Amino acid sequence: MQAFTTINSIAAPLDRANIDTDAIIPKQFLKSIKRSGFGPNLFDEWRYLDHGEVGMDNSKRPLNPDFVLNNPKYAGAQILLARENFGCGSSREHAPWALEDFGFKAIIAPSFADIFYNNCFKNGILPIVLSHGVVDALFAYKGEIGVDLESQCVTTSANTYSFEVDAERKRRLLNGLDDIALTLQYEDDIRHFEVKHFKRHPWL
Repeated sequence: MQAFTTINSIAAPLDRANIDTDAIIPKQFLKSIKRSGFGPNLFDEWRYLDHGEVGMDNSKRPLNPDFVLNNPKYAGAQILLARENFGCGSSREHAPWALEDFGFKAIIAPSFADIFYNNCFKNGILPIVLSHGVVDALFAYKGEIGVDLESQCVTTSANTYSFEVDAERKRRLLNGLDDIALTLQYEDDIRHFEVKHFKRHPWL
């Protein structure tokens, strides 16, 4: 997992509430357990005018011209702006995988579904909770938005908004530590334990 750095990016405004994980990455794409390759099918049913299936050549599929992520203005956006209860529905970890693979590093919304919120941190995405009023202001704002995890603030050309984040989750993101990397910090201790354990229990 890459360490989270500051972001300065246009925000893609997805002006919908209660976006569930099946909308983020539809169920037919959940066959793979690799973390990569899901970006082309992010919001598949909204991005394309046909029905998507695994193995299709997405470059040849008809795009929905009215969907925000198909607007060239938001190409390369690293911030997704959404409404309340983002990531509700089933607990599939494929949802943050798809968002991260597409290029999003931060999501700003008034609230998130709990499991999705937790999965974001485990996969290098920063979910930021800001008030409805601030989110309204960001939807109206047309310039680049800055996100600084170290100082826990979101900035525009005129305003700075503070956000809360758990200290341990912040540390992990700043250092690029997912659950595997956290475990590997104790690799020497684990190896030492294994040697001692098998000497005491050679029949295992």
